[in-house]
Amino acid sequence: MTPTIQQKLLELEQTENIKILYACESGSRAWGFASPDSDYDVRFFYVRPLDYYLGITGMPDFLDLPLNDELDLRGWDIRKALKLFLKSNASPYEWLQSPVVYREETVFAEELRVLMPGYFSTRATANHYVSLAFNAFTNDLQSDDINLKRCFYALRSALACLWIADRKTVPPMEFTKLRVMITDAAVQQAIEPLLERKGQANEKATVKSVPVLQQWLAETLSYCKQQIPGLPSSKREPGELNLLFKKHIQQ
Repeated sequence: MTPTIQQKLLELEQTENIKILYACESGSRAWGFASPDSDYDVRFFYVRPLDYYLGITGMPDFLDLPLNDELDLRGWDIRKALKLFLKSNASPYEWLQSPVVYREETVFAEELRVLMPGYFSTRATANHYVSLAFNAFTNDLQSDDINLKRCFYALRSALACLWIADRKTVPPMEFTKLRVMITDAAVQQAIEPLLERKGQANEKATVKSVPVLQQWLAETLSYCKQQIPGLPSSKREPGELNLLFKKHIQQ
């Protein structure tokens, strides 16, 4: 699929008159628990010619191109990407850590990675992850038979929030790296067969609810909700991001 993705990115640059600064995998294939039929979620940052940014009218700041059931391409204009980075939106912080990179021909992504610790808001991002985990846990994981995909969504989001609550740093994107936050051997052991099945089953596969995981999720979410109000929520000025914006739109 990688050659197809590379070709689609090249075609997109030509048809939209853009320069793609960075492109990566963003979904389960990057998180580390893809199913055989998982689609490819390609996300990218792009820049347009300088004149595009000098007009007085608002212009579209994203490209959304779901090509088929297997491949989904979505991109943000550099201005949108930097605004969301400033707000500590979780997506760009994840994408910049993706283990599957399709395009990185400029220093833009690396420059943002250097700035991640300074612009990362622990409270805002912890609230984001705890909300994702809580919704998956309460809406999808309360029956005897649960969707395997939603189970891993809940686990990953809960682990990301726990990472922030305890370490107060940007959580890694990959599930295997987040798992170091689980200190209970029984929980780790319960995850292994589910992870193996996830790699073999389709996206709609279900499994029997696992009590030890249910208990861990409930306790972890409760703990995170207690910790979040005490996390710092300071906001950094956008000076460095403005410099990056000016630099890359002129190149």
